[in-house]
Amino acid sequence: MGNASRTDLDQQLTRLPDHEGIVTMRLLRRKESLAVELAGIPDLPRKVLVECWEKAYGGPSPKGISRRLLEFSAAYQLQAKAFGGLKPTTRRKLRHMATGKKTTNAPVLQQLAKTLQPGTRLVREWHGRTYSVEVTEDNFRCDGETYKSLSQVAHAITGARWSGPRFFGL
Repeated sequence: MGNASRTDLDQQLTRLPDHEGIVTMRLLRRKESLAVELAGIPDLPRKVLVECWEKAYGGPSPKGISRRLLEFSAAYQLQAKAFGGLKPTTRRKLRHMATGKKTTNAPVLQQLAKTLQPGTRLVREWHGRTYSVEVTEDNFRCDGETYKSLSQVAHAITGARWSGPRFFGL
């Protein structure tokens, strides 16, 4: 847990311009302060760890949660505050996993559904030939054939597995 943070901070130190040592000193002080706080977590009373959990997650800790997990949570919260938390995409994926929803490209597909209205024509040139795909109510038509997805159309054209939206530049 701590080694990755140290490595990341050391990399940040080498990339930042150092104006007479000011930036370096601030980062070193923050790093030392964080190390002291992290080292003190095992000495905190359980009551304080539970309060940290409630503050971080906006509700009571789960019944029977181990002290070790409370300590890990407190350590993570300190590090996230010092170095930044998870990226929004990672948070979204974790939220989908926690709620049991599949992690799909649902927003992309919903956007495509809004933009690809029946009657829309998609045109793509492939190896010197121009292909025209018509969007119908439930599927796609190309060269007199009906396909359930743009990916199927792209596969029929190229013989390879393509993302249909990507193949047609959507």
